Amino acid sequence: MYQSFIPESVETPFLFFTGKGGVGKTSVACATAVSLADQDKQVLLVSTDPASNLQDVFEIELTNDPVSIPSIDNLFALNIDPEESARVYREKTIGPYRGKLPDSVVATMEEQLSGACTVEIAAFDEFSHLLSDENILNSYDYVVFDTAPTGHTLRLLELPTAWNGFLEESTHGASCLGPLSGLGGKKRAYAQAVQSLSDQTKTSLILVSRPDNASLMEANRASSELRDIGIQNQMLIVNGLLQTYRQDDEVSTAFYMRQRKALKLIPNKLKEIQTFSLPYVSYSLTGIKNLRQWVNDNSIIDSTSDGSSFDTEQIKLPNLSSVIDDFSSKGTRVIFTMGKGGVGKTSIASAIAVGLSEKGHKVHLTTTDPAAHLTYMFDNNGIMGNLSISSIDPTEEVEKYKQEVLSTAGKEQDEEGIAYLKEDLESPCTEEIAMFQAFAEVVEKSNDEIVVIDTAPTGHTLLLLDSTEAYHKEMSRSTGEVSTSVKNLLPRLRNPKETGVVIVTLAEATPVLEASRLQHDLNRAQIIPTWWVINQSLHATGTLDPVLKGRAVSEKQWIRKVNEELSQQCALIPWIHEEKIGYDNIKEMINA
Repeated sequence: MYQSFIPESVETPFLFFTGKGGVGKTSVACATAVSLADQDKQVLLVSTDPASNLQDVFEIELTNDPVSIPSIDNLFALNIDPEESARVYREKTIGPYRGKLPDSVVATMEEQLSGACTVEIAAFDEFSHLLSDENILNSYDYVVFDTAPTGHTLRLLELPTAWNGFLEESTHGASCLGPLSGLGGKKRAYAQAVQSLSDQTKTSLILVSRPDNASLMEANRASSELRDIGIQNQMLIVNGLLQTYRQDDEVSTAFYMRQRKALKLIPNKLKEIQTFSLPYVSYSLTGIKNLRQWVNDNSIIDSTSDGSSFDTEQIKLPNLSSVIDDFSSKGTRVIFTMGKGGVGKTSIASAIAVGLSEKGHKVHLTTTDPAAHLTYMFDNNGIMGNLSISSIDPTEEVEKYKQEVLSTAGKEQDEEGIAYLKEDLESPCTEEIAMFQAFAEVVEKSNDEIVVIDTAPTGHTLLLLDSTEAYHKEMSRSTGEVSTSVKNLLPRLRNPKETGVVIVTLAEATPVLEASRLQHDLNRAQIIPTWWVINQSLHATGTLDPVLKGRAVSEKQWIRKVNEELSQQCALIPWIHEEKIGYDNIKEMINA
């Protein structure tokens, strides 16, 4: 369908890989670096991904200084810890205010600088250094970056107000302005970095996607954002394409057909970009040998050649019915499903709602999915016995929130300040807070039923809302108000007798590591997840397809990690070969 990706066909010295979490950016970046080094090119591989497993891939400890990779003469790698970079950046910004402002104000500043946006700005600080360091440029033919800055960050850096005093004027409490307050005197260096990113002779942007609708849509969004600010030299890699299927294996056939269906629906703008593919493989993408095999289109490695074999032992864990029984017996009133995009939160939330309804509970299911999709899942029915459903439109809620902020915080801003505020309100933080307010209103009106909510705010957002409330009280000059429904929901979320949080993940490295960070984030906000659900597990299917069976074996380490290290309680859901449509079909997921 697509030409196989050939790393040496990329001619620019800087290669930036970007894409949705879990699509395989790190694996593709590593395989590219190995292939280029095998062509006698001097290569530096850099990761600033918080979930990077670069050290696992090469089976060597890495630091923030280049380290030679054994058995490949020309390859060097460094793994910048973005969390540590963000900590240093945060302290540099806040330190001068300690002891000069009230503790509650400093706490608000700290929380404002503890989110993902600060990590990204700190990472860009590292990008800009590497892009302008003459020693780096003279020492390497290629610098390969695992994770690229987003269009949102780059647009913010181009706005003049980003370089002015932020802390004195920000009181709307929402979002990403705070992380930019520590930029200091780096405007010229950052401008040079942005210019290098836009230079088609210097930089290639490589979008990585799985052959599924969610990650292709994310790749399309990222492509459009980055094109808008001048980064035109783009290509797309469809990663994990199953090459063939076993006709006598239902899972294999359905897996293959689902991927092909998604690729037929690829967004039109992505069709304009040069596209390559990499195969779905049976083995773990760690070690030099496996990376070389992968780039050479070898989907299967003889399982005995590296001393391993297909492990047929099945890990037995509870299914979704155990999760439902637990919430029913405890009388839980509010249930959130949480997790990164593409892990199946909506399906799990729907099944939990149906299961509780079947037990005689009055249940309301609400989601941020478009209304048409949710009603489609339930055969266009809005009320089914004990179950009612609704949908919150993110576009409407975000627009309403933006107008609230602009009509309050924007009152005393000049034209430049308003432009900056508008750009700031394009951040993911804005949508999260707007949606949380909408969720809070649903819960406030639904005290007589169990409310199941698909998607929830992060611990960072909860703490930011909480500390913003304290900040407004302390300074008595609030330009925005935390609504009563939000104030009521925060303590309710922290009460395990009322609220249950379900973290949904896949049995793969990046989704598990990202879900682990999400749990840590929630713990900071005094919220303890009740269950973890490992969704769409090939291990739980018993597939006979040699490629899928090999991958099923590789899932086991992540299933054990979740069950033994991360979760209080864990359920395992098999990969389901067809979308479950309608109330009765959704019931089938419960005992799968």
